[in-house]
Amino acid sequence: MEGGAEVCVYAGHAESVEVCLFEPGDRAGITERRVPLTHRLYGYWFGFVPGMGLGQRYGLRARGPWAPHAGLRYNSSKLLLDPYARAIEGELTWTGEVYGHRTGSDLRPEDLYHPDGRDSAPFVPRCVVVRDEFDWGGDTRINRPLSESVIYETHVRNLTMRLPGVPHELRGTYAGLAHPVTIDYLTRLGVTAVELLPVHSFVTEPEVWRRGLTNHWGYNTLGFFAPHARYAAATDPQGALDEFKGMVKLLHAAGLEVILDVVYNHTAEQSARGATLSWRGLDNRAYYRLDGRGDDIDVTGCGNTVDVRNVVAIRMILDSLRYWVSECHIDGFRFDLAVALGRGKNDEFDPDHPLLVALRTDPLLSSVKNIAEPWDLGIQGWRTGQFPPLFCEWNDRFRDRVRSFWLADLSSLVSGHRAHGVQDLATRLSGSADLFHARDRGPIASINFVSAHDGFTMADLTAYNHKHNEANHEDNRDGSDNNCSWNHGIEGQIDDGVSLVRHRSIRNLMATLLTSTGVPMINGGDEFGRSQRGNNNAFCHDNELSWFDWEWEPWQEDLLETTRFLIQLRRSHRVLRQRMFFSGGEVHFDGSKDLDWFGPDGTPMTLDRWGDNSQRTLQMLLNGSQRDQAALLVIYHGGHHDTAVTLPTLPRAVNCEMLWDSAWDRPPLEPTPATLGERAVMLPASMRIYRIVRGDDEDQPA
Repeated sequence: MEGGAEVCVYAGHAESVEVCLFEPGDRAGITERRVPLTHRLYGYWFGFVPGMGLGQRYGLRARGPWAPHAGLRYNSSKLLLDPYARAIEGELTWTGEVYGHRTGSDLRPEDLYHPDGRDSAPFVPRCVVVRDEFDWGGDTRINRPLSESVIYETHVRNLTMRLPGVPHELRGTYAGLAHPVTIDYLTRLGVTAVELLPVHSFVTEPEVWRRGLTNHWGYNTLGFFAPHARYAAATDPQGALDEFKGMVKLLHAAGLEVILDVVYNHTAEQSARGATLSWRGLDNRAYYRLDGRGDDIDVTGCGNTVDVRNVVAIRMILDSLRYWVSECHIDGFRFDLAVALGRGKNDEFDPDHPLLVALRTDPLLSSVKNIAEPWDLGIQGWRTGQFPPLFCEWNDRFRDRVRSFWLADLSSLVSGHRAHGVQDLATRLSGSADLFHARDRGPIASINFVSAHDGFTMADLTAYNHKHNEANHEDNRDGSDNNCSWNHGIEGQIDDGVSLVRHRSIRNLMATLLTSTGVPMINGGDEFGRSQRGNNNAFCHDNELSWFDWEWEPWQEDLLETTRFLIQLRRSHRVLRQRMFFSGGEVHFDGSKDLDWFGPDGTPMTLDRWGDNSQRTLQMLLNGSQRDQAALLVIYHGGHHDTAVTLPTLPRAVNCEMLWDSAWDRPPLEPTPATLGERAVMLPASMRIYRIVRGDDEDQPA
């Protein structure tokens, strides 16, 4: 707007609100000019601010009651970030001045119920006015069907910090992620989407900072509309935003969707014992879920919970999501601790919560991929399979069963103990209908994964029985103890015969992921056996522990080729990309089923076999519909000894060939001819994939 800008901010219980303008580079706050917002309506303060234009550095101050027992913590001595700021510049300095209450020298509360009167302006970041205009050159969202998707979860910095061919000045940045070398790697791998760990502006928690570490993963949001400036090669706020958009544009040009991991369940302000940086100083009662004493209700484990019972908080979340889709062309979102976003009255999860309904019905937001992490830390926080249609969900049941079948169960067998059978594994392989069949959601509601950023890498699952998080300086207390891993007899990385068995285990895990019905998500680096040296909670390591190491041993190159092969196999066979659950019924002219199961002797599975925990070999015949020209037979042998397997017979089969064996270090150049009904000996803990070409019945493809 000519001569200035219109500003609007919610501060429902405030007595006055001021916009504070600063000159560029003024960290000390000596150039601060305060302009009061003179109009108020429905709790929103608004007005015209003369001289405010592009590049303006600014913050907010709100004056109102200091009434902690009532949940109100107004303190006008604290400079506040605009919750809708498109860019945030500068670092947060952890000092007592950034707290609304009195603290000691260690930043721990000295008196929660009396305000601190020191000015925080010299110690907090500034908001910056930037333009939204960007030359997209005709770019649009890709809108690839979920059934065709292979998601690659990664971190902006981790992926390229050591990637050869990416210039040093671009490594670890949005521009580095969009560099031709990076894009070439991702497209040759065959994935269809990158899912980025949080890129919203964030800060390190004070307790992590005190340990000399940093919040590397970004699950501590400071601004829901601003890209994290440290991930940009550009040094100016406008340049950082444009660089982010340029990254999206270039990834789209290569056919890659961009999904953001977003953290709307809590903010960086933590509990009432935390700092006053934005929302708390504007309206603590509106933005955070509080109890009757004004204390935070924490279902996130991070000190506070955004109050999605309040329309102001809901509107902020929806406005943020719309911004990233409309202005930044984002293709989808993964919602961290999504159960917290559906807790309504009495803190109970409601699949028809207004926010979840809005995400399903909004014309823009319902058109993108929405993925829920279906749990939080509150009461009855596990809700896998309970989100409404249009949501996909991280399937932890798939993760745990696949890990157990190939690792924990084998460890038990080797030790002479009992293991699980194949019944639950079959449920996970075929799309987890027990979780997602309700409301006709289909198998594409299941985001299948074996490992993710949070936990062991796939390679570490095969090398460690126990977490090794000592470098986090929490006495190894952090991180999960339930990893379903197996070190194959020796803890840690080694270079001997055990490694060969571990490599086969990794191949089993990756192949199971990519041959299962649902939407596969690969944890970045698993495709070449990346290790974090047994650390299953590396959130605080912006260093070589987290950065991808691109100097590979021969077995890692082999594993990469195996992963590429398996992704291409999935792309080439529609029967692996089902949008609907298999019926298990006769769908072909010859009377054969779309999905069938066989034991190691080639005969159909029976109720007795399904209930037998000693049954550790399963043959899955993906016969598909009449539209599928070829069927796939996948054999999962989870025993610790060699076993003879008889391939089942299939009416009208005209050709059979073995495409892959997890005993192979590297995929073959050509398939191996095979015959249905023949016996084959499989190595311990191994997989095979066969392709079966069927004949026609009355000129109809079978």
